[in-house]
Amino acid sequence: MLIKKLFLIAASAIVFTGCAMMPAGGGASDQASVAAAAERLRIAMVDPTAAALGALVADDLSYGHSGGKVDTKASFISDLLDGKSDFVTITITDQTIKVVDANTAIVRHSLAADTNDSGKPGKVALKILGVWQKQGGNWKLLARQAVRLPS
Repeated sequence: MLIKKLFLIAASAIVFTGCAMMPAGGGASDQASVAAAAERLRIAMVDPTAAALGALVADDLSYGHSGGKVDTKASFISDLLDGKSDFVTITITDQTIKVVDANTAIVRHSLAADTNDSGKPGKVALKILGVWQKQGGNWKLLARQAVRLPS
């Protein structure tokens, strides 16, 4: 009887240790959902519509540019629609996604883009940190910060 109790205690400890070692938050399906939302945002930034952008960014968006400017949801969308911020092409590489919990994900990537901000052609190379949050079942960009890569 004592051996049976010790066996049950040991088995329980193994199960609970295994649960504690499992990553918090979602798995591969959440990562794929975040990746899909990030890709939809990339496309919407090249070919912007208020509806597409509005569906992909949080109302409390804090969108940090490499030059120090910080946009809200309204100013981010407005600048894209008005051509103040105009992405002709955007290429994303080296993307990593870490789903922290059921509602938060950290996305890092490199971004290379051809721009035409306010009619002035240019190129940009950035490292991006994005924080995505699940809101109403959809992943939305909550915060973003860019750092310009040296030329």
